Amino acid sequence: MSRISDHVNRPASPSATEPQTDFTFAPATREKAKARLALMGVSGCGKTWTGLRIASGLASRFAVIDTERGAASKYAGINGVTFDTLQLHNYDPRNLIGALAAAGSAGYEAVLVDSLSHFWSGTDGTLEQVDKAAKKGFGGNTFAGWKEGTPLQNAMVDALLSYPGHVVATMRAHTEWSLQTNANGRKEPVRVGTRPEQRRGVEYEFDVVGQMDTDNTLTIIKSRCPKLHALVVERPDGLDIAKTMLDWLNDGAAGIDPAAYIDRATAKDVTFDELGQLRTEVDSRGLQSTPLLDPATGEATTLADYIRARGIALKAQEQAS
Repeated sequence: MSRISDHVNRPASPSATEPQTDFTFAPATREKAKARLALMGVSGCGKTWTGLRIASGLASRFAVIDTERGAASKYAGINGVTFDTLQLHNYDPRNLIGALAAAGSAGYEAVLVDSLSHFWSGTDGTLEQVDKAAKKGFGGNTFAGWKEGTPLQNAMVDALLSYPGHVVATMRAHTEWSLQTNANGRKEPVRVGTRPEQRRGVEYEFDVVGQMDTDNTLTIIKSRCPKLHALVVERPDGLDIAKTMLDWLNDGAAGIDPAAYIDRATAKDVTFDELGQLRTEVDSRGLQSTPLLDPATGEATTLADYIRARGIALKAQEQAS
């Protein structure tokens, strides 16, 4: 599997954004799509195994982006679940973008990010990026530090949601203790997960969000898939959840495969005018943040940035000739 080269760890500016110019309305159509699913819960609730089962049900070949010190690999081969893995030890949001670009370039039909929480509160995660920016350029003003931290976080989430395959992400949950009545009618303290350990509101970005408890019970707390709405399952079989999602995701007209746009952007004989048209199409489809590896340099980038850079290079060639 492709590895992230050292350049991904170096500071880089987030993708530039441009104002939208086309505001033409068109009839809404339901298209085939890729899964965007998140699992959250306290330690020991079964997030990793359930995520692996769901990912294996979504795709025959998938990759795990592992921040949990090899936790996913301990399940390799169980019940026939096989996968490739990339372990990360530095959680700069740009590293996740690089890992997604490598996975997409390698053709993985699905990725499991285990866990997304590290890119928020782990070593060099968004919170540390904010602190570093505040100390370096804003005199310790953490609020001002978010001027750099927020674009990094947004670029990471955009890359995650733009991945050209299925995405499953686990997230740790902030833990509180609650007194609950057990089967014997007695009160006992129980660990309860409240909200995900990630940017507040990140769960809104996913189509399906499940919360797991210490009894390994899965409760779907958000779902755009009607058959999964408010589902409660004890010791869930992720394959069943994956099948339900695939039936829903595939019930629509043929969607646009981001890989087709990547092929057009990287074609050797593409012209400057064709790149301009392609950029318009990419913008209209909301695929600007699709992660990929630059074929020439191997560096992680986005589809929009690659098209822009290649267009500049072609223009310079035309002017020089």
